[in-house]
Amino acid sequence: MSLPTILVVDDEIAIHRFLRPVLTAEGYRVVQAMTGTDALKLAAGEDPAAIVLDLGLPDFDGKEVIQRIRKVSQVPIVVLSARDREAEKVRALDLGADDYVEKPFGVGELMARLRAAMRHAKATGGGVLVSGDVSVDVAAHVVRKGGREVRLTRREFDVLLALFRNAGRVVTHTHLLREVWGSANEGNTQYLRVYVGQLRQKLEDDPAAPRLILTEPGIGYRLV
Repeated sequence: MSLPTILVVDDEIAIHRFLRPVLTAEGYRVVQAMTGTDALKLAAGEDPAAIVLDLGLPDFDGKEVIQRIRKVSQVPIVVLSARDREAEKVRALDLGADDYVEKPFGVGELMARLRAAMRHAKATGGGVLVSGDVSVDVAAHVVRKGGREVRLTRREFDVLLALFRNAGRVVTHTHLLREVWGSANEGNTQYLRVYVGQLRQKLEDDPAAPRLILTEPGIGYRLV
């Protein structure tokens, strides 16, 4: 049985030297690229299970790599970059990246984000989605916490479902607004604050210290 392949795209040799043994020890086969051009070739030819991608590549920006890959594939992409501006993160996520980890980074965090992105890629759009003691029956439009049904409005359900379908990933404000309210409301982040607040009141053990729906400041939300 062949090992799942992880494509690591970075122009720093030190990153490759560091990540190869870590990923190999986790049971992955590792292929490496140092340019965007090579990344696109390997993404097409190696059928990776996931891609770890730097944005600062020598030939063209990593965001263009995301954009090109997303035209043909939904392979999980975790950005690993020293760029810490919110605008960079939001743009990469809106183009289709599954998650964003800043350099310098912890191996444990990177591996957790990578596993979450790959789990999400395997998830289906139906059935029952579960996080902790909260479950969403997609077909029946029923939400339960600890086995007890929780009544949600249609909008609350739509917001929660969008988060569940992207569990473990950062979901940007723009993505949520577009999916739930349509493209005409992409700038109305107040909608989200209200509805996420209502969901926390109904689903969190302590709404003031949420553990299910986390805020990514200036970017969006993440369902644990």
